Amino acid sequence: MMRLQLHLVAWAALSALTPLVASASPVLAEDSGQNHAQHNTVHTESPSSTVPTDTQSPAQRLYAQVNDLLLNEYGGLSSIDRTQLIKDYQAKLDAACQSSADTCARETAYPVIEAEIDALGDEHSFFERPSDYSDFLASARGGSRLQFGVRLAQLDGEARVVLDVLAGSAAAEAGLARGDVLKTINGASYTYDALTKARTDGTPTVLGVQRGDTQLSVNITSRETTTRDLPTLRRVGSVDVIRIPTFLAGGGVADRVHELVAQAIRERATGVVVDLRGNTGGNLFECDEAASAFVPNFSRLSRSPDGNGRTVVSMGTRLEDGQVSGAVRVPAFWTGPVSVVVDKSSASCSEFFAYEVQYAKRGPIVGEVTAGVANTATQVFPLGDAALQLTVLNYLKPDGTPYPVRVTPDVAGQDDIQKLVQGQDVLLDDAIQALQTAPTSASPNANQGGNMPDNAGSRH
Repeated sequence: MMRLQLHLVAWAALSALTPLVASASPVLAEDSGQNHAQHNTVHTESPSSTVPTDTQSPAQRLYAQVNDLLLNEYGGLSSIDRTQLIKDYQAKLDAACQSSADTCARETAYPVIEAEIDALGDEHSFFERPSDYSDFLASARGGSRLQFGVRLAQLDGEARVVLDVLAGSAAAEAGLARGDVLKTINGASYTYDALTKARTDGTPTVLGVQRGDTQLSVNITSRETTTRDLPTLRRVGSVDVIRIPTFLAGGGVADRVHELVAQAIRERATGVVVDLRGNTGGNLFECDEAASAFVPNFSRLSRSPDGNGRTVVSMGTRLEDGQVSGAVRVPAFWTGPVSVVVDKSSASCSEFFAYEVQYAKRGPIVGEVTAGVANTATQVFPLGDAALQLTVLNYLKPDGTPYPVRVTPDVAGQDDIQKLVQGQDVLLDDAIQALQTAPTSASPNANQGGNMPDNAGSRH
């Protein structure tokens, strides 16, 4: 059985005009593009698997697959008796399939499995129905999707404000920008349903947009564009702001972060702000290698059903139990002041990033207490056209300090959407202000923007 040694955490699909917080789930392990480690597992038979699979209904086979994973792969912190949990929900499945015991459809098992995983009491584990899993695969593999390419937050009633614009998307070409308010659509009052229909139909659409005190008319048509949403850089005064919207972009996130850090060094930025707001995670390899542009060396211990492991990250190179598991192409290291912005939607991998910066006392974390997926990693197990996200690891620092469930900022603050639409980004202003007292760091033993260390290996 092949299994990713260190997994990813959560993601957010930047699909066309989604609500502020998208559902979270991690990347498919065997399609992650990372190294895999071989391991041997003695599987415990679940109570639902005692009947030969060729005589089980489709619903029962799916339930048995889920429970085999639940018994043998779960590495989270839930204290629930999983064997008893399986028995309890087997009874519920039996009741649901009572009228068609031998032919009960897979779909009949979906709500039973969802309730069972909820009862596990691990908010990081859940069942993905086919539609959710399909959307996830598109983002995990860096594919394309019919989309406008923006992320929105609710303002007042139906009104929405733009938070992010995907580079190269229809929204970017139309000129939409962070802080724009969508007021009308094709001359009528804006509604989310109307915009969703325009996206799915691919029809030319006219948006009435308020930008500060200016009213604009924007022509836009959804189209198939990449789901890859790589980090970007913009200059605010003498400070460079690196926006990382996700760590799940079909690869390339960490490489891009190091490229932008090298650019900040060349352009003599006086400080760097890393913006992780709304970033619900992604691939932990990408996260760790990106964080090493600011914290050059860190390590952690992992606990799983197969035993303990050790991760060491140094200047963009990642080692699992002494073996290189990945590296950025051209590492760079920022030695100047740095601050990190988070909000209540920052989850999983972005929480790992923020915590490494905070634990190393490298710079202040600014914003809201994060979502709460910071102490575990999850893996997606495909189940035909559906999938199970399951916690497989939990983490400690080498000194025994557990990773926190949530990251608590050093400087508390909160986004003000009303001020954003007037052109003022309150949390970003706070993060720039925090740079004045942020520490600097000694240069590591590596060439900034130069060659990889000898043991760095190639990008996987």
